[in-house]
Amino acid sequence: MTNWYVITGGPSSGKTTTIELLAKRGYRTTIEHARHFIDTQRVTGRTVAEIRANQREFQKGVLKMQIEQEGMLDPDEVCFLDRALPDALAYYRFLSLEPEPELIEALKTASYRKVFVLDPLPLARDYARTEDTGAQHRIHALLIDVYRSLGFPLETVPPLPADERVEYILRRLAAA
Repeated sequence: MTNWYVITGGPSSGKTTTIELLAKRGYRTTIEHARHFIDTQRVTGRTVAEIRANQREFQKGVLKMQIEQEGMLDPDEVCFLDRALPDALAYYRFLSLEPEPELIEALKTASYRKVFVLDPLPLARDYARTEDTGAQHRIHALLIDVYRSLGFPLETVPPLPADERVEYILRRLAAA
């Protein structure tokens, strides 16, 4: 068992804001790899449309980063992850893609103390977020289904102001 807590939810649920606030309080956190992958590709001159045109390539790139990141974390250190390996499986399902063998293997040993699922907020579009409201809610439901099917303890976090969401999560760590 690791001391890792996952912060997840559909697009535009406040995950990154929550992670940033936890980091400001001194907690170890990770980055969200879909946005990071897009950013690393954009510096090479590719557009977001080009990057997302091949969804399998995009998902494989994100997955590779996530596997590497989780492999480097100390299982004994308290850490909040901005998404985790099961998120990749939810996105593969959302896109009707066959999961990569390395994802299936990595999920066999994935370990999280608790998964905090942030309820969706109003959809806010930006350069990296291309989903509409329907997709936002389908992805959110898939995330819950995937984490539940893998047996991870889930805690739903209501749509509170950002600081209150962080307090809500921190109060529930003791029960994890």
